[in-house]
Amino acid sequence: NFDVVSNPEFMKEGAALEDFLKPDRVVIGCRSEQAAEIMKDLYEPFVRGGAPILVMDNASAEMTKYAANGLLATRISFVNEVANLCEAVGADISLVRRGVGLDKRLGLHFLYAGLGYGGSCFPKDVRSIIHTAAQHDINFQLLRSVDEVNNRQKLRLFDKLRVFYGGALEGRCFALWGLAFKPRTDDMREAPAIGLIESLLKAGATVRAHDPEAMDTARAVFGDRISYHRTGYDALEGADALLVVTEWNEFRRPDFERVKDLLKEPVIFDGRNLWEPEQMRKKGFSYFPIGRPAVTP
Repeated sequence: NFDVVSNPEFMKEGAALEDFLKPDRVVIGCRSEQAAEIMKDLYEPFVRGGAPILVMDNASAEMTKYAANGLLATRISFVNEVANLCEAVGADISLVRRGVGLDKRLGLHFLYAGLGYGGSCFPKDVRSIIHTAAQHDINFQLLRSVDEVNNRQKLRLFDKLRVFYGGALEGRCFALWGLAFKPRTDDMREAPAIGLIESLLKAGATVRAHDPEAMDTARAVFGDRISYHRTGYDALEGADALLVVTEWNEFRRPDFERVKDLLKEPVIFDGRNLWEPEQMRKKGFSYFPIGRPAVTP
Protein backbone atom coordinates (compact mmCIF):
# COMPACT_ATOMS: atom_id res chain seq x y z
CA ASN A 1 0.00 0.00 0.00
CA PHE A 2 1.90 3.04 -1.24
CA ASP A 3 1.59 6.36 -3.05
CA VAL A 4 3.80 7.99 -5.67
CA VAL A 5 4.43 11.71 -5.11
CA SER A 6 6.01 14.04 -7.67
CA ASN A 7 7.82 16.76 -5.74
CA PRO A 8 9.93 18.92 -8.09
CA GLU A 9 12.71 21.08 -6.66
CA PHE A 10 13.26 24.72 -7.64
CA MET A 11 16.75 25.20 -6.23
CA LYS A 12 19.42 27.24 -7.99
CA GLU A 13 22.88 25.72 -8.16
CA GLY A 14 25.13 27.71 -5.87
CA ALA A 15 22.18 28.76 -3.69
CA ALA A 16 20.43 25.44 -3.09
CA LEU A 17 20.41 25.57 0.70
CA GLU A 18 18.85 29.03 0.82
CA ASP A 19 16.25 28.07 -1.78
CA PHE A 20 15.34 24.92 0.12
CA LEU A 21 14.99 26.65 3.48
CA LYS A 22 13.03 29.59 2.02
CA PRO A 23 11.11 28.31 -1.01
CA ASP A 24 8.93 30.50 -3.24
CA ARG A 25 6.43 27.65 -3.30
CA VAL A 26 6.25 23.91 -2.74
CA VAL A 27 4.71 21.79 -5.49
CA ILE A 28 3.28 18.39 -4.60
CA GLY A 29 1.87 16.05 -7.21
CA CYS A 30 -0.19 13.10 -6.01
CA ARG A 31 -3.63 11.49 -6.18
CA SER A 32 -3.96 10.59 -2.51
CA GLU A 33 -5.22 12.95 0.17
CA GLN A 34 -3.26 11.00 2.75
CA ALA A 35 0.01 11.44 0.79
CA ALA A 36 -0.71 15.16 0.35
CA GLU A 37 -1.18 15.61 4.10
CA ILE A 38 2.07 13.77 4.85
CA MET A 39 3.96 16.00 2.41
CA LYS A 40 2.38 19.17 3.82
CA ASP A 41 3.44 18.11 7.30
CA LEU A 42 7.02 17.53 6.13
CA TYR A 43 7.27 20.94 4.51
CA GLU A 44 5.41 22.93 7.18
CA PRO A 45 8.60 24.12 8.98
CA PHE A 46 9.89 25.68 5.74
CA VAL A 47 6.79 27.65 4.72
CA ARG A 48 6.06 29.55 7.91
CA GLY A 49 6.77 32.77 6.02
CA GLY A 50 3.68 32.20 3.93
CA ALA A 51 5.01 30.38 0.88
CA PRO A 52 2.15 28.36 -0.64
CA ILE A 53 2.02 24.58 -0.87
CA LEU A 54 0.40 23.65 -4.17
CA VAL A 55 -1.20 20.21 -4.45
CA MET A 56 -2.00 18.89 -7.92
CA ASP A 57 -1.84 15.70 -9.97
CA ASN A 58 1.54 14.11 -10.71
CA ALA A 59 1.72 15.08 -14.39
CA SER A 60 0.91 18.72 -13.64
CA ALA A 61 3.56 18.86 -10.90
CA GLU A 62 6.20 17.49 -13.25
CA MET A 63 5.13 19.83 -16.06
CA THR A 64 5.35 22.76 -13.64
CA LYS A 65 9.06 22.09 -13.19
CA TYR A 66 9.74 21.81 -16.91
CA ALA A 67 7.62 24.84 -17.77
CA ALA A 68 9.37 27.00 -15.16
CA ASN A 69 12.84 26.16 -16.45
CA GLY A 70 11.71 26.45 -20.05
CA LEU A 71 10.36 29.95 -19.44
CA LEU A 72 13.51 31.08 -17.62
CA ALA A 73 15.65 29.71 -20.46
CA THR A 74 13.42 31.57 -22.92
CA ARG A 75 14.03 34.85 -21.11
CA ILE A 76 17.79 34.32 -21.30
CA SER A 77 17.78 33.51 -25.02
CA PHE A 78 15.42 36.40 -25.71
CA VAL A 79 17.57 39.01 -23.96
CA ASN A 80 20.66 37.64 -25.73
CA GLU A 81 18.99 38.02 -29.12
CA VAL A 82 17.99 41.56 -28.19
CA ALA A 83 21.56 42.23 -27.05
CA ASN A 84 22.93 41.11 -30.42
CA LEU A 85 20.46 43.42 -32.13
CA CYS A 86 21.49 46.25 -29.81
CA GLU A 87 25.06 45.89 -31.02
CA ALA A 88 23.90 46.09 -34.62
CA VAL A 89 21.81 49.25 -34.17
CA GLY A 90 23.98 51.02 -31.60
CA ALA A 91 21.73 50.51 -28.58
CA ASP A 92 22.81 49.53 -25.04
CA ILE A 93 21.28 46.34 -23.62
CA SER A 94 21.85 47.49 -20.04
CA LEU A 95 19.55 50.47 -20.64
CA VAL A 96 17.05 48.42 -22.61
CA ARG A 97 16.97 45.76 -19.88
CA ARG A 98 16.14 48.29 -17.22
CA GLY A 99 13.47 49.93 -19.34
CA VAL A 100 11.86 46.55 -19.99
CA GLY A 101 12.37 44.97 -16.57
CA LEU A 102 10.78 47.78 -14.58
CA ASP A 103 7.47 46.81 -16.17
CA LYS A 104 5.74 45.02 -13.29
CA ARG A 105 4.44 42.39 -15.70
CA LEU A 106 7.99 41.41 -16.69
CA GLY A 107 10.57 42.08 -13.97
CA LEU A 108 14.36 42.13 -14.19
CA HIS A 109 15.15 38.53 -13.29
CA PHE A 110 16.94 36.42 -15.92
CA LEU A 111 17.26 39.38 -18.27
CA TYR A 112 21.06 39.60 -18.25
CA ALA A 113 22.81 39.50 -21.60
CA GLY A 114 25.82 37.21 -21.77
CA LEU A 115 27.07 33.95 -23.21
CA GLY A 116 23.91 31.89 -22.67
CA TYR A 117 22.89 29.39 -20.03
CA GLY A 118 24.63 26.15 -19.10
CA GLY A 119 24.62 23.68 -16.24
CA SER A 120 22.59 20.55 -15.72
CA CYS A 121 19.06 21.97 -15.55
CA PHE A 122 18.13 24.40 -18.32
CA PRO A 123 19.72 22.60 -21.29
CA LYS A 124 18.40 19.20 -20.16
CA ASP A 125 14.91 20.42 -19.30
CA VAL A 126 14.48 22.46 -22.49
CA ARG A 127 15.41 19.41 -24.57
CA SER A 128 13.20 17.18 -22.44
CA ILE A 129 10.17 19.37 -23.17
CA ILE A 130 11.00 19.33 -26.89
CA HIS A 131 11.37 15.54 -26.81
CA THR A 132 8.17 14.94 -24.83
CA ALA A 133 6.26 17.24 -27.17
CA ALA A 134 7.58 15.35 -30.19
CA GLN A 135 6.40 12.06 -28.65
CA HIS A 136 2.90 13.58 -28.74
CA ASP A 137 3.29 14.92 -32.31
CA ILE A 138 3.77 18.49 -31.10
CA ASN A 139 6.57 20.60 -32.56
CA PHE A 140 7.59 22.90 -29.69
CA GLN A 141 9.06 25.46 -32.06
CA LEU A 142 9.62 28.17 -29.45
CA LEU A 143 11.89 26.06 -27.24
CA ARG A 144 13.69 24.63 -30.28
CA SER A 145 14.63 28.21 -31.09
CA VAL A 146 15.58 28.91 -27.47
CA ASP A 147 18.00 25.97 -27.57
CA GLU A 148 19.45 27.02 -30.95
CA VAL A 149 19.91 30.63 -29.84
CA ASN A 150 21.64 29.52 -26.66
CA ASN A 151 24.06 27.22 -28.46
CA ARG A 152 24.96 30.02 -30.85
CA GLN A 153 25.34 32.59 -28.06
CA LYS A 154 27.97 30.50 -26.30
CA LEU A 155 30.35 31.28 -29.17
CA ARG A 156 29.65 35.02 -29.21
CA LEU A 157 33.08 35.92 -27.82
CA PHE A 158 34.79 33.70 -30.36
CA ASP A 159 32.95 35.50 -33.16
CA LYS A 160 34.09 38.86 -31.76
CA LEU A 161 37.68 37.61 -31.58
CA ARG A 162 37.65 36.50 -35.20
CA VAL A 163 36.40 39.90 -36.31
CA PHE A 164 38.88 41.84 -34.18
CA TYR A 165 41.89 39.81 -35.31
CA GLY A 166 40.74 39.40 -38.90
CA GLY A 167 40.45 35.65 -38.45
CA ALA A 168 44.15 35.35 -37.57
CA LEU A 169 43.96 33.54 -34.23
CA GLU A 170 46.70 30.97 -34.83
CA GLY A 171 49.64 31.51 -32.50
CA ARG A 172 47.79 33.95 -30.27
CA CYS A 173 47.38 33.49 -26.54
CA PHE A 174 44.23 34.32 -24.59
CA ALA A 175 43.65 34.63 -20.85
CA LEU A 176 40.30 33.27 -19.80
CA TRP A 177 38.64 34.28 -16.52
CA GLY A 178 35.89 31.84 -15.58
CA LEU A 179 35.32 28.19 -16.44
CA ALA A 180 32.20 27.19 -14.48
CA PHE A 181 28.85 27.83 -16.11
CA LYS A 182 27.94 30.23 -13.27
CA PRO A 183 29.55 31.66 -10.11
CA ARG A 184 29.57 29.87 -6.75
CA THR A 185 29.94 26.42 -8.32
CA ASP A 186 32.60 24.26 -9.95
CA ASP A 187 30.08 22.82 -12.43
CA MET A 188 31.15 22.93 -16.08
CA ARG A 189 28.31 20.94 -17.58
CA GLU A 190 27.29 22.71 -20.81
CA ALA A 191 29.43 25.70 -19.75
CA PRO A 192 30.04 28.37 -22.41
CA ALA A 193 33.75 28.11 -21.62
CA ILE A 194 33.91 24.63 -23.17
CA GLY A 195 32.83 25.59 -26.69
CA LEU A 196 34.87 28.78 -26.56
CA ILE A 197 38.06 26.99 -25.53
CA GLU A 198 37.57 24.19 -28.06
CA SER A 199 37.07 26.78 -30.81
CA LEU A 200 40.20 28.68 -29.78
CA LEU A 201 42.29 25.51 -29.70
CA LYS A 202 40.99 24.43 -33.10
CA ALA A 203 41.96 27.87 -34.46
CA GLY A 204 45.52 27.35 -33.22
CA ALA A 205 45.40 29.64 -30.20
CA THR A 206 46.58 28.83 -26.67
CA VAL A 207 44.51 29.37 -23.52
CA ARG A 208 45.62 30.41 -20.02
CA ALA A 209 42.69 29.81 -17.68
CA HIS A 210 41.69 30.72 -14.15
CA ASP A 211 38.52 30.02 -12.15
CA PRO A 212 38.07 30.31 -8.36
CA GLU A 213 36.45 26.87 -8.09
CA ALA A 214 36.41 24.92 -11.36
CA MET A 215 40.10 24.28 -12.05
CA ASP A 216 40.00 20.57 -11.21
CA THR A 217 36.79 20.16 -13.20
CA ALA A 218 38.43 21.84 -16.17
CA ARG A 219 41.46 19.56 -15.96
CA ALA A 220 39.14 16.58 -16.32
CA VAL A 221 37.68 18.19 -19.47
CA PHE A 222 40.77 19.62 -21.19
CA GLY A 223 43.72 17.80 -19.66
CA ASP A 224 46.97 19.50 -20.61
CA ARG A 225 45.58 21.20 -23.72
CA ILE A 226 45.30 24.48 -21.80
CA SER A 227 47.28 25.91 -18.87
CA TYR A 228 45.77 26.52 -15.43
CA HIS A 229 46.73 29.42 -13.20
CA ARG A 230 46.26 30.06 -9.48
CA THR A 231 45.16 33.68 -9.91
CA GLY A 232 43.57 35.70 -12.65
CA TYR A 233 46.70 37.85 -12.85
CA ASP A 234 48.88 34.77 -13.41
CA ALA A 235 46.67 33.83 -16.36
CA LEU A 236 47.12 37.29 -17.92
CA GLU A 237 50.89 37.17 -18.27
CA GLY A 238 51.85 37.40 -21.93
CA ALA A 239 48.29 36.99 -23.24
CA ASP A 240 47.03 38.93 -26.25
CA ALA A 241 43.66 39.64 -24.62
CA LEU A 242 41.49 38.85 -21.60
CA LEU A 243 38.23 36.94 -22.09
CA VAL A 244 35.69 37.14 -19.24
CA VAL A 245 33.41 34.10 -19.30
CA THR A 246 31.95 33.72 -15.77
CA GLU A 247 30.71 36.60 -13.60
CA TRP A 248 32.54 35.77 -10.39
CA ASN A 249 32.51 38.60 -7.84
CA GLU A 250 36.26 38.15 -7.58
CA PHE A 251 36.59 39.52 -11.11
CA ARG A 252 34.54 42.69 -10.67
CA ARG A 253 37.17 44.98 -9.14
CA PRO A 254 40.61 44.03 -10.47
CA ASP A 255 43.71 46.20 -10.52
CA PHE A 256 43.29 47.44 -14.07
CA GLU A 257 46.79 48.93 -14.22
CA ARG A 258 48.19 45.52 -13.35
CA VAL A 259 45.91 43.90 -15.95
CA LYS A 260 47.19 46.33 -18.56
CA ASP A 261 50.83 45.70 -17.64
CA LEU A 262 50.46 41.92 -17.86
CA LEU A 263 48.64 41.78 -21.20
CA LYS A 264 50.52 42.21 -24.49
CA GLU A 265 47.80 44.67 -25.50
CA PRO A 266 45.07 46.28 -23.34
CA VAL A 267 42.19 44.33 -24.92
CA ILE A 268 39.24 42.80 -23.05
CA PHE A 269 36.33 40.78 -24.42
CA ASP A 270 33.72 40.73 -21.65
CA GLY A 271 31.08 38.03 -22.00
CA ARG A 272 29.32 39.07 -18.78
CA ASN A 273 29.27 42.90 -18.97
CA LEU A 274 31.14 43.34 -15.69
CA TRP A 275 32.33 46.87 -16.39
CA GLU A 276 31.15 50.14 -17.90
CA PRO A 277 32.44 50.72 -21.45
CA GLU A 278 33.21 54.41 -21.00
CA GLN A 279 35.18 53.76 -17.81
CA MET A 280 37.16 51.07 -19.61
CA ARG A 281 37.97 53.50 -22.42
CA LYS A 282 39.25 56.02 -19.89
CA LYS A 283 41.44 53.32 -18.35
CA GLY A 284 43.02 52.74 -21.76
CA PHE A 285 41.37 49.47 -22.82
CA SER A 286 39.82 48.31 -26.04
CA TYR A 287 36.68 46.82 -24.54
CA PHE A 288 34.14 44.55 -26.21
CA PRO A 289 31.05 43.70 -24.08
CA ILE A 290 27.80 41.95 -25.03
CA GLY A 291 24.97 44.11 -26.36
CA ARG A 292 26.74 47.35 -25.48
CA PRO A 293 28.91 49.73 -27.51
CA ALA A 294 32.50 48.60 -27.92
CA VAL A 295 35.11 51.23 -27.08
CA THR A 296 38.76 51.91 -27.86
CA PRO A 297 41.10 54.40 -26.15
